[in-house]
Amino acid sequence: MHKAGFVNIVGNPNVGKSTLMNQLVGERISIATFKAQTTRHRIMGIVNTDEMQIVFSDTPGVLKPNYKMQEMMLAFSESALADADVLLYVTDVVENPEKNMEFLSKVQKMKIPVLLLINKIDELQSAGNGKLAAAGCGKQAAAGKKQNPQQLLAAIVEKWHALLPNAEILPISAKNKFGVDMLLKRIKELLPDSPPYFEKDQLTDKPARFFVSEIVREKILLYYDKEIPYSVEVRVDSFKETEQRIDIHAIIYVERDSQKGIIIGHQGVALKKVGLESRKALEKFFGKHVNLETFVKVDKDWRNNQKELNSFGYNPE
Repeated sequence: MHKAGFVNIVGNPNVGKSTLMNQLVGERISIATFKAQTTRHRIMGIVNTDEMQIVFSDTPGVLKPNYKMQEMMLAFSESALADADVLLYVTDVVENPEKNMEFLSKVQKMKIPVLLLINKIDELQSAGNGKLAAAGCGKQAAAGKKQNPQQLLAAIVEKWHALLPNAEILPISAKNKFGVDMLLKRIKELLPDSPPYFEKDQLTDKPARFFVSEIVREKILLYYDKEIPYSVEVRVDSFKETEQRIDIHAIIYVERDSQKGIIIGHQGVALKKVGLESRKALEKFFGKHVNLETFVKVDKDWRNNQKELNSFGYNPE
């Protein structure tokens, strides 16, 4: 019998969901940077064998919305609770388990299999005592007393088991691929019997233009500081592909004129760097020559404009 199902990845910002997604899919599907709130959409990555199809979903980090865009991001995460066959709840060794209890309470009520993944266990050797105390490592960590990594991990596991008693808890390091094969094996065991949901040669549910936007936005996340990356959205205005090359015209939207100047930089140097690094990444992604043109426009308050958000793809339903 063929197996197939939706395996959805949720959790708070910056715990390593996108890194895990890319490891499980075996392809670079989601943006993974050191900055929080990197993922803004729900992104599917599909793993196929003759006997099964696993539809993974990466989702934005759970947060309390401050504007409409973040409301849409939270809706993507909550939608992942509704259609999952298996839920992967990702945390890490320094996160306070009681963060965002409202979302966690919804996970507590779920009847499907929940795998609680404690990510970044490689950091137990060097994490600060204050952070470990917040993560539930107890009075010894708070007092600065040394514990070995096994003791620290056991304390974190105990704390999470009290919060999610029905979840299976698996320590992993997505960055170092530790525990990922074991996780994948367990997911395969939990998949329901079902025909495939997508064609067997399909890798994702997103079109090529989406990944162009994400790759350009990733470079902006890497090369600009503070609020700039979070005020930016990218739209692909034109995407023309031939056998030899792809010609792309992309528009980078910001909220203020001052941000436009920062994105462009003195004599256009900053924008040229973003364009060059984006083109290199796009050529690797598509496997052919890419001609990329980027322009910057001001769209005031786009993060609170529902019509603009819909045009950028922030429509969870």
